[in-house]
Amino acid sequence: MDSPISIRLGARARQRIEREGLQAADIAIVPAAAGGPKGLILSGIDQWMFGEWFRSAPRKRRLVGASIGAWRMAAASLHDPIAGLRRLAHHYAHQTYPEKVDAAYVSRTCRGLLDEVLEGRGAEPLSNPDYLLSIITVRGIGALGRTQGSRWREMAGFLRAAAGNALSRSRLAGSMERVIFHDQRDDAAWLRERFDAFATHFVGLAGNNVRDALLASGSIPLVLEAVTGIAGAPEGAYWDGGLIDYHLHLPYQRDAGLVMYPHFTDHIVPGWLDKSMPWRRARDAAVENVILISPSPSFLTRLPNGKLPDRADFKHYGQDHGARIRDWTVAIGESERMAEALARWAEKPDLRQASPI
Repeated sequence: MDSPISIRLGARARQRIEREGLQAADIAIVPAAAGGPKGLILSGIDQWMFGEWFRSAPRKRRLVGASIGAWRMAAASLHDPIAGLRRLAHHYAHQTYPEKVDAAYVSRTCRGLLDEVLEGRGAEPLSNPDYLLSIITVRGIGALGRTQGSRWREMAGFLRAAAGNALSRSRLAGSMERVIFHDQRDDAAWLRERFDAFATHFVGLAGNNVRDALLASGSIPLVLEAVTGIAGAPEGAYWDGGLIDYHLHLPYQRDAGLVMYPHFTDHIVPGWLDKSMPWRRARDAAVENVILISPSPSFLTRLPNGKLPDRADFKHYGQDHGARIRDWTVAIGESERMAEALARWAEKPDLRQASPI
């Protein structure tokens, strides 16, 4: 029978698993990609991983996410991760919008969604003894830093950024900076030594900025408003972290441990604007200790419409909110099969099932 998951391994991860097997205690980092509704398909794995597997081997683990990935990692860091992750899946799937909506409306809705997920417990992740949370955001600079709430300036700034990125990813660094909001118990040393063209700022997470950092990390340009005035952060307009770090192509090889990466696809795309550029996919030393888990092709065929939930579904279903919520809920339920398959593989890894990243 076809497995519901695809498994890809970096070279160092494969060698270590072949030699020693796989234990929860081996996992040092958990990345969580941007990608909007696609992240719902990882709900089952998240609940198993944080509700069972990691609890069998407590240790300090770095959780790093952008956009919905940051929301997933924040929910997983709550004292009751299963309840938090279930709230996230439920309330995310149950978003509804009128036919015509502006960015301010979407921002208010998403802030309310975060409030439902966190239930006033936004500071809990910052005292979790096992998890060190990092939230990736983007700060606009240059033309993108001077939009001043104007939709036309915002559009012009992003068009300029996209044109630069089409020539080279390094040119995007002229329009955006990476800002990482991190648990203050973690020096984030593995990210501080420069690894790409983007200037990176580090801001300590606290009770007065975690909610704004999470909202900023998911604030898609032209869809939501930029987040400003974040406590402790450099002044400016903050946007979706996926613009620079869509699938989190980070220097994982700097950590001696393994990286468990549940993902909604079987490859790593550096930035959101790189989606149509397969030559920019991560195949370098950064992923040598990564275990990449994603839905298999056969699993996808069993989902409603034969695909993952995605943002285009809001347009596809239109005002038939009930049908979209029904189909997204089916997909979330199916994610439990992925979790069961990963649990079996983790207990007894069969490297014949695994391909290289």
